[in-house]
Amino acid sequence: MSRFLLFLQLVVALVAPLHFVPAAGAQQKSPSANFGTIVRLDPRLDRLVPRDAVLERIAGGFAWVEGPAWSRAGGFLLFSDIPNNSVFKWREGAGVGLFLKPSGYTGTAPFVGREPGSNGLTFDAAGRLVLCEHGDRRIARLETDGRKTTLVDRYEGRRFNSPNDLVFKSNGDLYFTDPPFGLPKAFDDPAKELDFSGVYRLKPDGRMTLLTKEIRAPNGIAFSPSEKTLYVSNADPARAVWLAYDVKDDGTLGSGRVFFDATAWARTKPGAPDGMKVDRDGNLFAAGPGGVHVFTPDGTHLGSIEMPVPTGNVAWGNDGSMLYITADTAIYRIRLTTKGAGF
Repeated sequence: MSRFLLFLQLVVALVAPLHFVPAAGAQQKSPSANFGTIVRLDPRLDRLVPRDAVLERIAGGFAWVEGPAWSRAGGFLLFSDIPNNSVFKWREGAGVGLFLKPSGYTGTAPFVGREPGSNGLTFDAAGRLVLCEHGDRRIARLETDGRKTTLVDRYEGRRFNSPNDLVFKSNGDLYFTDPPFGLPKAFDDPAKELDFSGVYRLKPDGRMTLLTKEIRAPNGIAFSPSEKTLYVSNADPARAVWLAYDVKDDGTLGSGRVFFDATAWARTKPGAPDGMKVDRDGNLFAAGPGGVHVFTPDGTHLGSIEMPVPTGNVAWGNDGSMLYITADTAIYRIRLTTKGAGF
């Protein structure tokens, strides 16, 4: 998501206390190494987030971090620092180093705007890094020789807004979101060529499908373990929701529904519905207003890892039980008792 969109929300959140109102029963809060608070609204959260879980800050000092992705082959974490047009690499015992620069804008003219770099990152089946690039307004793949290949940068001849997040289906189809947050003036930018924000599918043979254009600010995206449901977040403060779409047999989307409405949270907490990942049982770990929120497949809110700063995205890593979190200027992690889908 865009740091620009988060600015006013953060100002409000800094002067307002963070709190959640559970649907039933009393909240149970526990500090997590002074970086956040684990809020337990349902006893089922204990089976996912252990009572002794500690939120650990592993790196910091960046401008605005997003798009965490774990390399299983390499055993390291990659993440985007969007304003600095960079991808950084973190490895246990070695710390942080620059992995790729430029990451999202390769033009020679100075970039007009605050977010030129890559946003969402993922790996394809061959282990190659695939990037959502704000400045170049494309989806690109980093080849083994260091070159970049443009996978797609247009829909019906018109340039994308600024691809934000992406996920591969098991058959190799790539699904991604395209809000205008990477453009200097976002929705009102004169360089905007599409009059909507789309959710798309790119097939391995290059065929493109517009899946929906009905979401004002599509952002994070994730599949359920069965791939029969596609989750998409809407980073619009006026309608801050996570949506769930039925996936048809041909990979297109059927009916959609509001999975969880966080509009009330967005009024007082930093952030908006953003990046998310699903565990092997279908529980959703979703970055959004106030931190990372845990939902069952039926949309029940089990609890949250409250963060006092805007929280952008999450990724499974290590053996699948480590959840990495990008929040504002730093990277965090927490070991869980569940594992990510596919681990």
